[in-house]
Amino acid sequence: MDFLVCSVLIGMGATATIDVWAVVRKRLLAIPPPDYGLVGRWIAHMRHGRFRHDAITAAPALRGERLIGWCAHYLVGVAFAALLLSIWGLQWVRHPTLAPALAVGIGTVAAPFLVMQPGMGAGIAAGRTQHPAAARLQSLVTHGIFGLGLYATALATGHFLLQEV
Repeated sequence: MDFLVCSVLIGMGATATIDVWAVVRKRLLAIPPPDYGLVGRWIAHMRHGRFRHDAITAAPALRGERLIGWCAHYLVGVAFAALLLSIWGLQWVRHPTLAPALAVGIGTVAAPFLVMQPGMGAGIAAGRTQHPAAARLQSLVTHGIFGLGLYATALATGHFLLQEV
């Protein structure tokens, strides 16, 4: 039970951290936040057997895509937190260190580079976008922020939930 609770809390906290980062990034750098509705569109089209698009923006909009995208965003964050805990265990939550959180955070950039971006028509590691290097850097920074969020949320979670007696 501790594993599941910690995975959910840490994953949601780390995901919320990158959502805060998206707001800051928009205000400071004028970079628009990700459109999770498009992620939802990609996922919603999967039930119709369509897993890859030339351009997800050209695919027909589907009912509930925004909700699907936001839910997927947070569920993936929870899954990545569970990955971290699967490797380093609940002991890491009791005494979190930054290196494992950053390793998992930055390592998870493989998912958008190799699955999501190609599936949505952006190519491997955003290779088909207008500015692939900038898109890659934004993804790496965002996943680094996710790693920081894993660490920060683990500090709070371990402090409040896993006190050793």
